[in-house]
Amino acid sequence: MKKEVQTFHIVSLGCAKNSVDSSSIAELLKRKGLKECTNASRADVVIVNTCGFIAPAREESLDVLSKIARRKKKEQLLIAAGCLSELEKEQLIRFVPNLDAVIGTRRWMDIDHVLDLMKQGIKKPYVHFGDHVHGSCGENGVLRAAIQGGSAYLKIGDGCDRACSFCTIPMIKGPASSRPIQEVVRDAVKLQEQGIKELVLISQDTTSYGRDLHIKDGLVRLLKEIISSVPEIPWIRILYMFPGAINTELIELVAAEKQILHYVDLPLQHAHPSVLRRMQRPTDMKWVRNTIAFIRKTMPDIAIRTTFIVGFPEETEQEFQTLADFIEEIQFDRVGFFPYYAEAGTASYSMQDSVPASVKEERLQHLADLQEKISFSRNQQFLHNTFTVLVEGVDKDIVVGRSYRDAPEIDGLVIAVGRGKPGEIVLVKIQQAMAHDLFGEIVDN
Repeated sequence: MKKEVQTFHIVSLGCAKNSVDSSSIAELLKRKGLKECTNASRADVVIVNTCGFIAPAREESLDVLSKIARRKKKEQLLIAAGCLSELEKEQLIRFVPNLDAVIGTRRWMDIDHVLDLMKQGIKKPYVHFGDHVHGSCGENGVLRAAIQGGSAYLKIGDGCDRACSFCTIPMIKGPASSRPIQEVVRDAVKLQEQGIKELVLISQDTTSYGRDLHIKDGLVRLLKEIISSVPEIPWIRILYMFPGAINTELIELVAAEKQILHYVDLPLQHAHPSVLRRMQRPTDMKWVRNTIAFIRKTMPDIAIRTTFIVGFPEETEQEFQTLADFIEEIQFDRVGFFPYYAEAGTASYSMQDSVPASVKEERLQHLADLQEKISFSRNQQFLHNTFTVLVEGVDKDIVVGRSYRDAPEIDGLVIAVGRGKPGEIVLVKIQQAMAHDLFGEIVDN
């Protein structure tokens, strides 16, 4: 390679966990002396941190890589990283022209080593996949967080030990691997020093935190350490709790500590025991009902979000109706609906994808319409209430932000008349409520 690599540009696709990895890669490159460039066409090296979770995400990743590859200059480097790299490296090399290197999602921390090899003129495309690393091993002390305005996603672990029959994550990320408590707390303190107002704890399954480190009630212990270490961060949000893994101690801690937001993200995936059994998910719907009831009794203001997969193999009309009835019964605050995708390498891939695409679409629309009415009804009860809102954007005398009920990027917004600054927490009185968003006016504290 003739030209010295001096600038880089990262395209981060997929979930917040990918965003954290992209931010950590950027920090390592800056330590190496490279400068971040906002324009991919002007950067010496372009890294696409891909997503490979489901078919549409893979298609997007391939499309982005292909477009950059077609436009890249002769001495530019194009590196594919992330989930699709881990899952389908051969396909990337075959279908993406001018690809210089592929690095696995478990070896993001080796990016500087990969660039050194590129500099030495190693044969391209170079494929870099190493052994799975546990916890924070090899992270070189970089901040494992992605900052977005006043919020920050903080990764507490990676990988997954669950055996859900539809999911590729264990193949992509490997077994569950928790970061040591002291390192997560160290990052939280750094974020507090930077003025972060919302700490969003993420991993593939936060309720599994610490199990691989033989820490009993790991998430509870971690939360207690974080709370005592970052008293100036007013909001702590927990995402991705696994059904059956939420215990009384965790619920009571969330209820008791004012820093922890009354928000539960509990991906249930279905409500019929037979479908859940085929999914290799927990089938005890009595536990689900009792736990949700206990959470709501303990925290009447709780916001509960879940996700459901529609059209799983052999899903009958009766099984689908059970799901619809369950949604009507529970009255969730937020719900994400996804059609089933047959993913190669998963246990469900060998099942016959027997639900036609048109039926999946019809069922998705039915549930979306049902939840739209539920969300509208639930939001109506907040009329004339006052919420603290974290400001994300400002346009003259209009601020846009989120309440405790809204996780970044996936939930609704609060739009208010008044003045505020991004990253600031303001008080808003709600004057209008729609299915997803609330509207109001900023009031004095």
